[in-house]
Amino acid sequence: MYLIKSPLLLKWYYPSLTWHKNRNDKVIYLTFDDGPIPDVTAFALKTLKAFNAKATFFCIGDNINKHPEIFENIKNEGHSIGNHTFNHLKGWSTPDEIYLKNFQKCQELTKTHLFRPPYGRIKKSQITKLLTVHPDMQIVMWDVLSGDFDISLDPQKCFKNVVKHTGNGSIVVFHDSIKAYDRLRYALPRVLQHFTQQGYHFESL
Repeated sequence: MYLIKSPLLLKWYYPSLTWHKNRNDKVIYLTFDDGPIPDVTAFALKTLKAFNAKATFFCIGDNINKHPEIFENIKNEGHSIGNHTFNHLKGWSTPDEIYLKNFQKCQELTKTHLFRPPYGRIKKSQITKLLTVHPDMQIVMWDVLSGDFDISLDPQKCFKNVVKHTGNGSIVVFHDSIKAYDRLRYALPRVLQHFTQQGYHFESL
């Protein structure tokens, strides 16, 4: 069970986290979680480049170690990098010290000011401890979840999820993962085309 549009209750409970950007600007912030992954990340980069779009890639440290050349390609294409922990840990079920060490292990590779907790699940105590060590860290959530990770979701529905709920300042989640590839391959170019025709720009965080 997941919600395409982030509920107001969560935004109220975690007011210090970034859920969207300026609602007055026709700018959309595409984000990609869980890479870098061969073929899938390359597809995302190629598609973004075709539309002169920039995005933010929240990378798993273990995948960076496995595919360093793809990680370098993301940076060389001018996209932003975010920390997504080293092993994709779920904060709610992970002791704080283990979580913070895993975050730091990824941070040594990413050297970024952006962090997205895997699954969007992080304890308030983890937020406090993380920001104590890294006070300039921006913890980024989202207001639109494409659902591309859902293998039961029709690719066309994935596209429609994004089109229906995305607007000015939206932070949209896609995944450059093998599991998401079928839906990403269908939805991403169509999302870029649709909103480009509507006069939107795509920027990195």
